[in-house]
Amino acid sequence: MDQPARRTRPATRWALLVVSSLAVPVGAVLALRPFVSLAVLVVAVVAGLAALGVVHLVADRPAAASDAGAAARWWWLAGVAYLLAAAVVVAWPGPTIAVLARVVGVALVVDGVLDVLAARRAHGTGRANAALSGVTSVVLGVLALAWPDVTVLVVAVLVGIRVLVTGIRGVAAALRGTWRRGPSRQDRRARPGRGRLVVNVAALVATLALAAAGVALDGGTARPDDFYAAPADVPDAPGRLLRSEPFTSAEIPHGATAWRILYSTTRGDGTPTVASGLVVAPDTATGDAREPADVVAWAHGTTGVTPGCAPSVLPDGLAAGALFVQDDVLAQGWALVATDYAGLGTAGPHAYLVGEPAAHDVLDAVRAAHQLDDVTLSDRNVVWGHSQGGGAALWTGIVAPDYAPDVDVLGVAALAPASNPTALLAHLPDVSVGALFASYLAEGYAATYPDVRFADVVRPGARTVVREMAHRCLADRGVVVSALTALLLDQPVWAHADPFTGAFGDRLTQNVPSGPIDAPLLVAQGTADSIVVASSQDEYVAARCAAGYAVEHRAYDGLDHVALVEADSPLVPDLLAWTRDRLAGAPATDTCP
Repeated sequence: MDQPARRTRPATRWALLVVSSLAVPVGAVLALRPFVSLAVLVVAVVAGLAALGVVHLVADRPAAASDAGAAARWWWLAGVAYLLAAAVVVAWPGPTIAVLARVVGVALVVDGVLDVLAARRAHGTGRANAALSGVTSVVLGVLALAWPDVTVLVVAVLVGIRVLVTGIRGVAAALRGTWRRGPSRQDRRARPGRGRLVVNVAALVATLALAAAGVALDGGTARPDDFYAAPADVPDAPGRLLRSEPFTSAEIPHGATAWRILYSTTRGDGTPTVASGLVVAPDTATGDAREPADVVAWAHGTTGVTPGCAPSVLPDGLAAGALFVQDDVLAQGWALVATDYAGLGTAGPHAYLVGEPAAHDVLDAVRAAHQLDDVTLSDRNVVWGHSQGGGAALWTGIVAPDYAPDVDVLGVAALAPASNPTALLAHLPDVSVGALFASYLAEGYAATYPDVRFADVVRPGARTVVREMAHRCLADRGVVVSALTALLLDQPVWAHADPFTGAFGDRLTQNVPSGPIDAPLLVAQGTADSIVVASSQDEYVAARCAAGYAVEHRAYDGLDHVALVEADSPLVPDLLAWTRDRLAGAPATDTCP
């Protein structure tokens, strides 16, 4: 027979009603506005934990003297655990989202363990409900503690839903004057509770799916192997080949041979470092009767900002960096020298959208490629780059005469280049996953410049999620979590309404490639680009023209950011013809008025 529902005392009933009524809006805020701000999140989490604790203490008290045996020794522990968690958050100096995750994780694990213990004392459906609820709570707690990708979702959304549901049930119980919790931890003989059983099964399945997704996403992360480790005696001279080995990939076409290389280069502050890259050459440049191959130096588009995001590390890495026409390059008899940039295969930091070190990486890759024994390269070089790499290509043209006068750059093709980091940053709020690129920018600049502090650039409530996003490559499976997080963010990640002020703004302006480029310059842009907008590119080209520099500017109607460089783009035959002209020494076109 089911135990009768426990009728609450008037004072307890009113306390339950007040606390539960407060829990409803608190749970709603946590579930629906998890990224509003760290201060609001802390207050909401504290209030939610306190509400859960009070409701547990009121609702879980043994209903009858028969329950007062072993159950009486632990009925209050879940409530106390939640109240203690709330107190820890309040007392913690400068709580962060990571702190919230750990505190909430511990509370969820304690609650879950108590549910599992209760299952041992229950019977029938009550045992199943308690066990399912306990396992779900434990798994969620472990996720909060161990899987940072769902930190905010666990802390805010999942806990928010739990607080919201508990609050609604508490209000209903207070208005009814009784508390019917179904199979509680004290029930030795639970009523059937089949509806609750369905809910608990669904909750456990969803939680296990979340955990499985975390394992799968983590398993899709590429990691550099020992090839990318810097040797102990890195030479100060840039462009020295330190290591090479044959490279195989489905992206390397028939009739070509590839190597991955490790070479010395220079950071923007002049510090020696190492970078990695790929060299792909047609067989005509590698056989016994080899002929020197002209070089296309490729600067790839955004792949991420952390080691593991290098095209030579990633599966289908050339495509990840927006190179889809390597077959066309090699069919022309040209060799491809593709830097990974320092910090993407090798140890970081990676100077994302910082011009000079990217240019050094491009030029030193060409220098190192000439030191390979099994390929013969000519001294004629043309630089191509897309997006981030388009900006790197522009900077390569600027710094080449002084930094690498031995590398003869005959042309620079900047394809949808990130030519103005300030304008790009200003446009990111209009991009659906703009927060992801903002995280790369914040992490890259803070890691590169001592005067740019991450804590000054990113608002407190977004710092953990920004760092999490910054440590995923665009080609990783886990970027799905980044994209979801970016879509859920309800305000920009920046600490100030105007992020262009102070050291960060100064450094952004400093990285606009506005200097002279001696080589012929092609700037190609899709008019439908949603990331590097055409109007911003027009302004950049106009500024170069006004400064007296020659530019060939081509616009491609209806093409978006990546479509511009895909194999079937009308840009491709134009780019190949333009490159042939540069290598042949033909006069360049200037479209400036």
